[in-house]
Amino acid sequence: MTTDPQPTRSARPNRLLRATRLGRAEIRRLVRNREFAQIVLAALIGSFVGLLTVGLRDIVLALQSLNFGLIFGAHLSAQTAVDHWRLVLVPAVGGLILGLLTLALQKLRPTEIIDPIEANALYGGQLGFRDSARLTGLTIVSNACGASVGMEAGYSQFGAGIFASVGRFFHLRREDQRTMVSAGAAAAIAAAFNAPLAGAFYGFELIHSRYTTKLLAPVLAACLSSVLVARELRSDAPLFDVFGAFAVPHAYYMLFVLLGFAAAAVGILTMRLATTVERLLKATGLPGWARPAIGGLAVGLLAFGSPQILGSGHGAIDFHLKTQWALVPVFLLLIGKVLGSAISLGASFRGGLFSSSLFIGLLLGAVFADALGLIYPAVLPERTAFMLVGMGAAGAAIIGAPFTMVFLVLESTGDFMITLATLIGVLIASTTVRLTFGYSFSTWRFHLRGVPVRGAFDIGWISGLTAGRMMRTDARTVPLTIPLSELRASVPLGSTKTLFAVRSDGGYSGVIDVAAAHDPELTELAPHLVAEDLTTCRSCFILPGEDVQAVLDKFAEAQAETLPVVASAGNPQILGYLSEAYCLKRYAQELERRRRDDLGLGKA
Repeated sequence: MTTDPQPTRSARPNRLLRATRLGRAEIRRLVRNREFAQIVLAALIGSFVGLLTVGLRDIVLALQSLNFGLIFGAHLSAQTAVDHWRLVLVPAVGGLILGLLTLALQKLRPTEIIDPIEANALYGGQLGFRDSARLTGLTIVSNACGASVGMEAGYSQFGAGIFASVGRFFHLRREDQRTMVSAGAAAAIAAAFNAPLAGAFYGFELIHSRYTTKLLAPVLAACLSSVLVARELRSDAPLFDVFGAFAVPHAYYMLFVLLGFAAAAVGILTMRLATTVERLLKATGLPGWARPAIGGLAVGLLAFGSPQILGSGHGAIDFHLKTQWALVPVFLLLIGKVLGSAISLGASFRGGLFSSSLFIGLLLGAVFADALGLIYPAVLPERTAFMLVGMGAAGAAIIGAPFTMVFLVLESTGDFMITLATLIGVLIASTTVRLTFGYSFSTWRFHLRGVPVRGAFDIGWISGLTAGRMMRTDARTVPLTIPLSELRASVPLGSTKTLFAVRSDGGYSGVIDVAAAHDPELTELAPHLVAEDLTTCRSCFILPGEDVQAVLDKFAEAQAETLPVVASAGNPQILGYLSEAYCLKRYAQELERRRRDDLGLGKA
């Protein structure tokens, strides 16, 4: 009788390794194919993002307290007095450190950092964790030295990077990966502002650029879990405490319309000023690493007027909601904050304009109400209402997320009447910016870099739908010098619609319409005509790497139904051909497939 041999010691670890791999693969399949599993995953990772957001915020507050001699936990932007030597030294030295650190990181990893909007638009939600951590670190340095920017760009980048890494681990589909990136950024913003609805709509409007029922659950789950964790660690109070009810007379709503127009103008001015500062600094010929130091010095000197120009503006918003300054100081602070934010961004400090735009809008609302009060004092009791409307309107104008701003005001005040007033200002401001300027701050930066992104709509798949993939390879060619009579004999009417004339070296030289070649009116001239006499679109062709949008543009420009696909502009050997009708059909099919995927109607 024989017995089975016992497993050797080396075999046991191999079996364990195989079992582990099988279990991991099964978990990946479960998460990939089950929407409920992705919702649970978003909630779990969202709580971790909430924890990190609170931690990053406390790190920045601690560094600002150390650098500017503040009480621990105090907001830099809420200060009314800071030592002048610190105002000069800290932003300038911090800018120098930032410039040198950026230079070192670029040498170690010479790649552009992709932000969540760009990742969702062009790369199917693929976002590198290392690059996200790098940008977050640079944002911390920028905020620690008092640059007039916020941490929101760092929060959202880090949150999106974590969620994107988790999505890659589970091999999620393209649209699900984009959802994870949106949920990560939304969870970070929700925790930062203690506002789950505002965070969720930040993900819907800015990071994903659309709202679907399938997108709703994971994004909201991530936001709720992040906010719950943040409240446990910090407080369950809104970020901005606003007391009292707002019984705003309906007659004032036209004033909120005017405030919306003013917010749009200030928003456009801020974005253009940032670009102007960047161009001026480049024109000086200074190396890139030195520009943050120059910008930091300028912002520090500007802060001599008021330290509230520095920092994100979180503390200053709460300060001005509880403290009423006179018209002239508030107006000067508004100018200083606009300039400080523009200089900081133009000098390459890392950060965003989310909080800064809210503070700018709040100051604008105060200036608007105080100036109006000189003529009509009855509006002065509603000064806070104008400040909140201005805050939402300027935020929508600059950030480009109108409903995010409306929900932020709603969650901060709990008052429906002021939310309705904010909706009016937001509507006017966002529409005015869209129709006159055409960009939010995020898309404006992409425009300046030459990146074809006007929002987070998924256009990355278009680059994969190329002429090389769509073309037919059975193109019929004829020599450029073939007589028309011979061409008619070799290519009967009805055998094909289009021919491509080629030179003696095989290079493309034009399109020939077969029906036109058999036109009876040409019969008498046939002995004297050759193929070259019938060619059209002689310099019109398609390259194999061009995507479907570029191909359709070529058809519109050439006003042709069929064009050849050639190897290159310098080597016009015909590889195949495409018809406009087929390109439109493939484009429509792909759009429909993606629409079904968004609605959850595609195959699992």
